[in-house]
Amino acid sequence: MNKLRQEWFSNIRSDLLAGLVVALALIPEAIAFSIIAGVDPRVGLYASFCIAVVIAFAGGRPGMISAATGAMALLMVTLVKEHGLEYLFAATILTGILQIIAGWIRLGELMRFVSRSVVTGFVNALAILIFMAQLPELIDVPYAVYVMAAAGLGIIYGLPFITRVVPSPLVAIVLLTAVSIYFGIDVAHGG
Repeated sequence: MNKLRQEWFSNIRSDLLAGLVVALALIPEAIAFSIIAGVDPRVGLYASFCIAVVIAFAGGRPGMISAATGAMALLMVTLVKEHGLEYLFAATILTGILQIIAGWIRLGELMRFVSRSVVTGFVNALAILIFMAQLPELIDVPYAVYVMAAAGLGIIYGLPFITRVVPSPLVAIVLLTAVSIYFGIDVAHGG
């Protein structure tokens, strides 16, 4: 019991603060990846919460943030469109099982043979594919969508010059959602 208390409650203030910071940073990411995957943003928020709870009990590592990834969101687009949301859960469970097996047989050690340029190319290609997947959402939309997108980018890239207390994507989402509701601007999400 003493070991459990020491392991779980020895640094509760720092753990709660770290959890709050990660949660605030993951809200915009979860919403964005949900939209990319073509599902309701609430699905991404619920999934991110579930991931956090499971990792909290399964045992995370210092500096590790467990959350959805752009690569998985991009791969799930076709699955959700062709088979529906019910297959997304099964695919997620199967992915988790495969990751556990890969961890047990230490496949991660093979990453040292993958050059930095290959990893950089993968990440850049992923960014381009995500951008291309979102381009259809900018066709035949009201002018307000372009203004809101420009304002969002301005907040995301400008706010860090003023303060880094809160994540700028979260500020952009909250502020632009409030503006949209207050002025009655009909800006549909991309899902």
